[in-house]
Amino acid sequence: MLESRKSLRSLPRYLADRFRKNMILRLVLVVLLIALGLSWHVWSQSANHTGDISIYARLDALEKHLEILSHKHKVYPEVRNLNYKDRRRILVTGGAGFVGSHLVDRLMLEGHEVIVVDNYFTGRKRNVEHWIGHENFELIHHDIVNPLFIEVDEIYHLASPASPPHYMYNPVKTIKTNTVGTVNMLGLAKRNRAKLLLASTSEVYGDPEVHPQPESYWGHVNPIGPRSCYDEGKRVAETLCYAYQKQERVSVAVARIFNTFGPRMHMNDGRVVSNFILQALQNEPITVYGSGEQTRSFQYVSDLVEGMILLMAANYSLPVNLGNPEEHSVKEFAVMINNAVDGKSEIINKPAMIDDPRRRKPDITLAKNLLGWEPKVSLKDGLSKTVQYFKKELAKSSEPIRPLQLPNDLL
Repeated sequence: MLESRKSLRSLPRYLADRFRKNMILRLVLVVLLIALGLSWHVWSQSANHTGDISIYARLDALEKHLEILSHKHKVYPEVRNLNYKDRRRILVTGGAGFVGSHLVDRLMLEGHEVIVVDNYFTGRKRNVEHWIGHENFELIHHDIVNPLFIEVDEIYHLASPASPPHYMYNPVKTIKTNTVGTVNMLGLAKRNRAKLLLASTSEVYGDPEVHPQPESYWGHVNPIGPRSCYDEGKRVAETLCYAYQKQERVSVAVARIFNTFGPRMHMNDGRVVSNFILQALQNEPITVYGSGEQTRSFQYVSDLVEGMILLMAANYSLPVNLGNPEEHSVKEFAVMINNAVDGKSEIINKPAMIDDPRRRKPDITLAKNLLGWEPKVSLKDGLSKTVQYFKKELAKSSEPIRPLQLPNDLL
């Protein structure tokens, strides 16, 4: 017993002796002391923060978000269980955007593996957040102006700003996305022997002199106007598709998309539907550019998605119009939206936009005969769903914390 007490008393002396002789041990201790000091400094600074929300409140909010987002608590929509032969690995560029996110929902529910690539210029991560963490889903923050090297079976190429304020904000970037970006995606399709579907636009017809517009019409486009960065960018994208098809044997499809609306539209994208709904909901004057006699044809987004999937599956490579042939003047549409929200907004006219098309109506004979496709959702039903979405978006702006929610159409 006496010897053990002596040994215990001599332990500190032994350790001190070892510390003096061992340089490594001294260095380790110094590093630990520095780390502890820095940690204490950071903690004390955070604890003394006098912002609007205390650190404890922020930690509680973070904990709630983590609980919602954790895989243990997250509930995904049910998807089909496809076998290896039928399941495809599909890339959707611009997949976090308005149309792209609805397309992603449809492909995921069908049981495919989906890769979304988006630079979030107009897309939003929240449009696809309900799939994040799912074993069949992958989200890549990437600008397709830069090359991308992945393995895929099909490519839906939707990446490009589509509303005039967005594509005219940076016209050079818009042109590069539709030219350099399309070259990169066609190169990826060539390397993977994948089929590429280009989301083209009715804007390739410009201010048309033929009405309604069939796919055989070459268009009437101002190549140096303010909208030309988008119009000519999409025309070149189509040209690139057929150049790669002829020279490199790449399988392509081209969808010429007419005006589309629905939930997840960007509220400030400057297009007719979003402008009118937002103004009517906020009891602001509804602004009609020009006389309002110019016509448009509006299709609901689910109809468009159906048409794109059918076109991808078809053995056909020339352009196909996807739109609603039901034609309305912009003034009529303003009245319809005002009535849909029970609004009391007055309708006012402003000077016409430069190169704004006077008439726009698709000839969908080819889509009917080739794909058996035509719009199914009525304008009234589509507007009702879109108005409800905009109401919820306006209400969310006052919420301090936005919980993760599944879209209503996926519940």
